Amino acid sequence: MRVGIVARLAGAGMLMASGLAVAAPARAPTLSALAQIEPGQWQLKTAGSSAAPSTLCIANADTLIQYGHTSLQCQRFIIANEANLATVHYTCPGTGHGQTSVKVTTGRNFSLDTQGIINGAPFEEQYEARRIGACPANGAAH
Repeated sequence: MRVGIVARLAGAGMLMASGLAVAAPARAPTLSALAQIEPGQWQLKTAGSSAAPSTLCIANADTLIQYGHTSLQCQRFIIANEANLATVHYTCPGTGHGQTSVKVTTGRNFSLDTQGIINGAPFEEQYEARRIGACPANGAAH
């Protein structure tokens, strides 16, 4: 069963829009690579797939780190915090864990690799992303 990051982030966005999401710890350091990602509408294509790309409105690139666990407060361990690469391992008590790497080519192009366990089921996803414009006025931001 493959449920992509877009669907999981979209669900988290609905929770965030309704004020139900738990924010990341206030003392979490800023990841340099994520700070370069421009807010807006993004097209995410599954690496190596001929499937049509999905779109996602990103207001805060930090939401990309906790794949599938976006609405939970998880413990994070930063493995890499470089200008163009962020790698974070996270553990979410009771629901699983994961590790995500975001490699930023430009503020309008990045790749995302993520893997882990969600509610006992493994996942592994790789995406290529490019910014395609501003978020729609009625779109939920993540």
